[in-house]
Amino acid sequence: MNALAGKVALVLGVANAQSIAAGCAQAFADAGADVALTYQGAKARPFVEPVAAAVGAKLLLPLDVTVEGEMEAVFAAVQARWGHVDILVHSLAFCGADDLHGRVTDCSAAGFAQAMDISVHSLIRAARLAEPLMHAGGTILTMSYYGGEKVVDNYNIMGPVKAALEAVVRNLAVELGPRQIRVNALSPGPLRTRAGSGIAHFDALVDAARDRAPEQALVTVADVGDVAAMLASDGARCVTGEVVHIDGGLHVRA
Repeated sequence: MNALAGKVALVLGVANAQSIAAGCAQAFADAGADVALTYQGAKARPFVEPVAAAVGAKLLLPLDVTVEGEMEAVFAAVQARWGHVDILVHSLAFCGADDLHGRVTDCSAAGFAQAMDISVHSLIRAARLAEPLMHAGGTILTMSYYGGEKVVDNYNIMGPVKAALEAVVRNLAVELGPRQIRVNALSPGPLRTRAGSGIAHFDALVDAARDRAPEQALVTVADVGDVAAMLASDGARCVTGEVVHIDGGLHVRA
């Protein structure tokens, strides 16, 4: 139960208690880690404060990755509080509705660039800031989806975006490996989160996932959190560069 005792976990992108990031934060706290959380802006803070209270977060900080300097301020606050970070969770993604709901063929250049910057390049920036604070090695986790591997109806441009994210994970794993920093992507099945609700026909996607998964069940944010805590523990010290599916086996179905 104390596999993460003495470790500091920074979780970027908590939206509310139902978000994947919240599930990870809870699992880290339950395993003994000190936790710091971020929220996007003033409107989001009331929804994230209950999560911070539940996990006993020592820091609750604003982070809009499109605002210059905010990410640097988050890492500076973590350094000032603890002097190091051991676990970084990147749970940040965005695509404008017009591009998300349209064909990849019709995606605008501006929409594609925005989705890539917020969903992918922000991981690179976060890893660069985390690297000097991971003195004794550490774990970086990000959130992908099966739509980055295969074409999933209505996932549209986020499929190529997640494919790019997974490629970045592999490159970061190689580059940061000599410093004993592990980098992995979690790939949950469909979850009823605020982010998921933005996908067209999402209820049908969820129903199909439940019916087709070998375990005949949907995963929860707690399930994802448990796997995140496992990967952050010393027992997973040789696991890096992976896309870890948490979908009840759905990804093995043709």
